[in-house]
Amino acid sequence: MMKLVTVEEMRRLEEAANASGLTYATMMENAGRAVAQAIHARRGKAPCAVTILAGPGNNGGDGLVAARYLWQWGYLVRVYLWKRSQAPDLPLEAAKALGIPILRDEEDAGFARLREATRQAEIIVDALLGTGAKGPLRGNLPDLLACVNEVLAQRRAAGACDPLQPLGGVLQSQGKAPRPWVVAVDTPSGLDCDTGAIDEAALRADLTVTFAYPKRGHLAFPGAEFVGELLVADIGIPPALAQGIPIEVATPAQVAAWLPKRPLNAHKGTFGKALIIAGSTNYVGAPRLAAEAAYRVGAGLVTLALAGSVYGAVASRLTEPTYLVLPDDMGVLTADALKVLADRLTGYDALLVGPGLGQEKVTEAFLAGLLSGQWRAPRPPIGFGAIETAPAAEAPLPPLVLDADALNLLARLPERLNHLPADTVLTPHPGEMARLTGLTREEIGADRLGVARRFAEAWRCTVLLKGAYTVVAAPEAPTVVIPFANPALATAGTGDVLAGAIVGLMAQGLTPYRAAICGAYVHGLAAEIWRASHGQAGMLAGDLLPLLPEVLRQLR
Repeated sequence: MMKLVTVEEMRRLEEAANASGLTYATMMENAGRAVAQAIHARRGKAPCAVTILAGPGNNGGDGLVAARYLWQWGYLVRVYLWKRSQAPDLPLEAAKALGIPILRDEEDAGFARLREATRQAEIIVDALLGTGAKGPLRGNLPDLLACVNEVLAQRRAAGACDPLQPLGGVLQSQGKAPRPWVVAVDTPSGLDCDTGAIDEAALRADLTVTFAYPKRGHLAFPGAEFVGELLVADIGIPPALAQGIPIEVATPAQVAAWLPKRPLNAHKGTFGKALIIAGSTNYVGAPRLAAEAAYRVGAGLVTLALAGSVYGAVASRLTEPTYLVLPDDMGVLTADALKVLADRLTGYDALLVGPGLGQEKVTEAFLAGLLSGQWRAPRPPIGFGAIETAPAAEAPLPPLVLDADALNLLARLPERLNHLPADTVLTPHPGEMARLTGLTREEIGADRLGVARRFAEAWRCTVLLKGAYTVVAAPEAPTVVIPFANPALATAGTGDVLAGAIVGLMAQGLTPYRAAICGAYVHGLAAEIWRASHGQAGMLAGDLLPLLPEVLRQLR
């Protein structure tokens, strides 16, 4: 995994690296070169007009190093300095020595020269403020950024290149000016890199090149909207220095390492058996989506346990699972279903409860009985004359995923929250998390990492808090952020697909924590593949299903 750091953690990492021999000057050189390389990789070729906005401190120094490399590679570079001291400044002197044009804000009345540089640039590089900046932008910086934003808005409104063209692409639409692109150095100026708060004057970046590790604010809203594509560049800091940092970002390499193996001599039993208790009269699609997702991630056998009155509607659309028909009342499960499940639950490797289950009182009684063990048949002591043995140990539930309506019903059973089976995954969206915790959605949104970690510890289970940049937390394990934010997923049923993918991976032997991370990553990457072809709207939950095996193929 890749660490996700606070500003203070990053400061300590740089300090430790400097003490170990990787000097601040070397880190700045590495950072500036990484920015230039990222631009060059996306621009494709020079010449290209680049305006670099360089502020005081190391962030401006990174921008000046980038200017030097781009100039040497044939780019038409101009540097606009804001509040940078006239004192000896090695990055600035190196840029001047090459003949790079330098403009200063104190010599630019009304930002006239800045407007001209912005109008002519194909790429704007924001190297004004670094990750340590806090609070509202001060001085004349809001006015400077407002000037740049105004010119960029005018150019984009007048007609720009197709946004799918490479960075700074020369293709033009009807002879109009190329679309200007914004590249942020480490962070967009005005973003709080701990909280994700963003100043209203900030430039919205198309690409942010950050260094060593992503910062928490890069993956927190509303500021995440201003980051664009996030590229993490290696600047030489030894990974061992970051070992104690408790928050991580899921990576394809780590997910690939955890995915279940697929031996050539396998049979369906090799890949586990998943039981899904789902569906009700009003929600016949949810069990189908969850069951197919479990199969699509590789489960060997999937059984759908559902209300008898909805069996026909589901089974006619999905023939691959086996079925267990349960007692119901007007299409919703009742506690009588526990009797049917009693002899079957322990024959499965993983259990999912909740998609489309409904929230009727009789279904609440069913869930309460399931979690409290009422499904277990009584087992009297075994007697041998005057000698009696103890009752047989009660069989536990299989590793468990509680999703959707099961979570809403669980919120009415607070006594069960603190007595969940150890191998349980909860998959709430923010509204469900609010009902489970008593917090407001706003409180949850303001501290998604902290809330997920705190309640995973309190409930002693894995919590997958859904949303843009889904969070997975578990006791005594790193909290992991899934690096996808995709509005195409904001449609009914995608959560059922996610829950099915998780239970399918658990059936194949992954721990609940790893199954939650891998399931969420595979689900998110499938949605990214769909968005790349179709855009940000119009996806149906079922569109994800055939993409799940494709994602697994790519990862493996």
